[in-house]
Amino acid sequence: MLKECIDALQIDPEGVYVDVTFGGGGHSLKILDQLKGGRLISFDQDEDARQQAENIEHRSFTFCQANFMYMKRYLKLNGVTHVNGILADLGVSSHQIDSPARGFSTRFDGPLDMRMDQTQSATAANVLNEYSEEELHKLFGMYGELKNARTAARMVVQQRVNKPFARTEDLKAALQSIAPRGKENKYFAQVFQALRIEVNAEMKALEDFLHQCGEVMAEGGRLVVMSYHSLEDRMVKNYINKGKVFGEVEKDFYGNEIKPFAAVSRKPIEASPEEIEQNSRARSAKLRIAEKLKER
Repeated sequence: MLKECIDALQIDPEGVYVDVTFGGGGHSLKILDQLKGGRLISFDQDEDARQQAENIEHRSFTFCQANFMYMKRYLKLNGVTHVNGILADLGVSSHQIDSPARGFSTRFDGPLDMRMDQTQSATAANVLNEYSEEELHKLFGMYGELKNARTAARMVVQQRVNKPFARTEDLKAALQSIAPRGKENKYFAQVFQALRIEVNAEMKALEDFLHQCGEVMAEGGRLVVMSYHSLEDRMVKNYINKGKVFGEVEKDFYGNEIKPFAAVSRKPIEASPEEIEQNSRARSAKLRIAEKLKER
């Protein structure tokens, strides 16, 4: 939904914009095409993304190799206090998924890595081999939303006694017997999702990022977030509607809701059948758009 994301930003050619998930650079390039005197700051912690960003020679472009949970800090370092739009395309980039060596995809045999920042030490293999059965049960249930999360955790603990987990095919083989018949691919995708979220502390990063958006966004600026699973989407929806990821909206003395954004549309935008046919990942995508409110 590239066009929908860019249109949602309502780009002012002289404005300042942030793309916190540079990936292969598709969104950033489209934003730069519309800037005339404005500025774009893009973020990505992945080394491959940094190398890709080096190919962009544009005086209005700044790349920060960092997790978007540090957005406000890096904006300040680059002399930016307020921005006119922020775009986040959550999840794994196509480049990461299509690289067997990164271990993100269930389609390839590769190392159980799943690190978005490859300078960090903990990998998916570390999680599988070192977490307790209870910890694995919790993350499979919470982040993978597996109906048989306890059974999956038990299978992992039993299997690693004989042979530590090292490759993606090891994990799939260990869980093959408990994967729902006919839905094995979806099941393994949920398992991989749970591990990826844990390895990269994605929920904590998203929470920190969202709360910073209200602090750096200029009045009338647009927050555009595309998520790919219910956990992310729920957090984004809550933040837009309640001003916080968890809990209920707070109110001032006069009963006015205290929140920085208002949703542009009540329901998220979803991909068209034509786009899903071209890109199967778009099937689960949900695009939410919010606008920064005037401060009272």
